[in-house]
Amino acid sequence: MTDVALSDVAPHWFEAARLGMFVHWSAISTKGLELSWPLVGGIPVLPYSDDVAVADYYDGLADFDPDPASAAAWCALARRAGMGYIVLTTKHHDGFALWPSAHAPLSVVQGCGRDLVGEYVEAARAEGLAVGFYLSLPDWAHPDYPAFGEEDKPYISFLGRRAEPEAWDRYMADLFGQVRELCSGYGPIAYLWFDGHWERAGTEWRAPELRALIRELQPDCLVNDRLDGVGDVATPEQSVPPQPLPGRWETCLTMNRTWGWHPGDTEYKTARRIVHTICETAGKGGNLLLNVSPTGTGALPAPQVERLEAVGRWMEANGTAIHGSGPGLEPWQWYGPSTRVGERLFLHLLSRPYDTVSVRGVHVRRVRRVVHLASGAELAFETTTTADQEMFGTDPLGEVIITVPGDLVDDLATVLELDLGA
Repeated sequence: MTDVALSDVAPHWFEAARLGMFVHWSAISTKGLELSWPLVGGIPVLPYSDDVAVADYYDGLADFDPDPASAAAWCALARRAGMGYIVLTTKHHDGFALWPSAHAPLSVVQGCGRDLVGEYVEAARAEGLAVGFYLSLPDWAHPDYPAFGEEDKPYISFLGRRAEPEAWDRYMADLFGQVRELCSGYGPIAYLWFDGHWERAGTEWRAPELRALIRELQPDCLVNDRLDGVGDVATPEQSVPPQPLPGRWETCLTMNRTWGWHPGDTEYKTARRIVHTICETAGKGGNLLLNVSPTGTGALPAPQVERLEAVGRWMEANGTAIHGSGPGLEPWQWYGPSTRVGERLFLHLLSRPYDTVSVRGVHVRRVRRVVHLASGAELAFETTTTADQEMFGTDPLGEVIITVPGDLVDDLATVLELDLGA
């Protein structure tokens, strides 16, 4: 554990948040199918991604006409859940753009005619959330992107397909046009979240030029690492890395097994598991981007709402240990995640204590008090050091042994605060 306090400068919005909402939503949500992947026969990593004929997938997408109040409901729930930002799939791999783009052949222009991205941005700003846009680099509906047909299944066999140079130039002109629209039509954008990069090399996506365009239009906008070679944020998917990653990073995670709404997928993580993941990511200096999957009307499935409301109650009581925090102790010092904000050290108990818990390798004379964060109750503690540290050390390192009453143990995760004031 470092003895140097974290900077007094207010953290960047990304570190201040530590928790955000990912929204996977498109016209296909009216059919209760995973976004895009049924077009290519599904993939093993998404067990509910079905196998749907291309014509059947796109048939009826013009019926997509969600409730205008839906984005406001997501954003209000995100704020109650303690989230600081939100990222919407403005266009997934299937090519359906949620705004009336002049550079997308398939969009809300063929559907409800409303600017769903605009509705989302307005709702996010009303709740004080940083605005993020997901944008797929591939577009499987675009006439100049190599067409995927039934004969190309399984998907892996399609990956080597390339368009003719002239067609690719036209496609890239439209991709750059979409980025320009998103970066110039909706005010300040905090985050651009690209995806689908694996279908081409970074040079083919013209990543440096695309990043330069974003920097020109949105100088403060972060870009994820899926725009190869020029990203600001690493984005591991569906798992927390075993070791902290260098720089900014964020785990994106589904609550069940699908990104888009699928009524057959009831394999939901518990609220406890989600809270533990929040603690794990913050303890390693990262963020959690937790996915929701609205239905075709824009409503969120009840199991997702229930879990987010539970997360919100926990964050209301314990969010001080998450928001704006940095990593706390080394693993040998504390058997679980820990975070730190200035001289406040937070211990996240992801297992129930046996009466007491111990913190090792800390300057024991600096511990002013120990508090149960949710209730504010001060906890009894004792300290021990080696004999030579006790006799001759002016600032001895040792162990803090904290008594944790059983009635203060939280069913999701208990957080203790050590005040290490100088």
